Amino acid sequence: MYVVIVGGGRTGAQLARLLIQHNHDVHVVEDREDILARLHREIPTELIHEGNPVYPEVLERAGIRQADVLAAVTSDDDRNLLTCYLSRTLFNVGRTIARVNNPGHDWLFSSRFNVDVTISPASIIANLISEQMSMGDMMTLAKLYKGNYSLVEEKISENAHSIGKAIKDLGLSDQCVIAGIIRNGDLIVPHGNTVLQADDEILAVTDTEGANYLAELLLPEDDGQTKNV
Repeated sequence: MYVVIVGGGRTGAQLARLLIQHNHDVHVVEDREDILARLHREIPTELIHEGNPVYPEVLERAGIRQADVLAAVTSDDDRNLLTCYLSRTLFNVGRTIARVNNPGHDWLFSSRFNVDVTISPASIIANLISEQMSMGDMMTLAKLYKGNYSLVEEKISENAHSIGKAIKDLGLSDQCVIAGIIRNGDLIVPHGNTVLQADDEILAVTDTEGANYLAELLLPEDDGQTKNV
């Protein structure tokens, strides 16, 4: 995969190194002299393209016409947004990813300005805190499909609502799928008739609503009664 990264700061440099390790064709655009001096020590010089990324000729030197993905990860929201817009409008890049530094700018980073995926550190942290508060001990292992779904894990408590029930009788929505059960150190691939036991570790792919419902099912009966008071 051919990836053009705009911004050679700590985020851009680390992203470049990771992608290079996975054998992707990576090119970084940067115009700050102090950043360039460090960047040349961290990744191969032939992968670095000096210049302002909002100039189409600079993007062309980085091979933007061949790019499958453009990732704009500078600390300047204006630059990230404009680079995504130019990459799609002028060069028809298939996928654009932009870092959002100011949460107040989130609304700008949309398909209207040719941004496919946004990375907003403040929003990510806020969502994680919110999820942890609402789902108790349930752990989010990974975010899937633009963050709309999650891979979650939780151990069934003693006296939980779900103990002794088959998965098909739990009332789970179509957006909440139990993908695996770890029982006594063994991985079980569950079916509708699989009956849950205390201390089972549940792995599920779900949206937020489904995760909240599943968390309630895995709580002890007493906790559930207390919540409903």
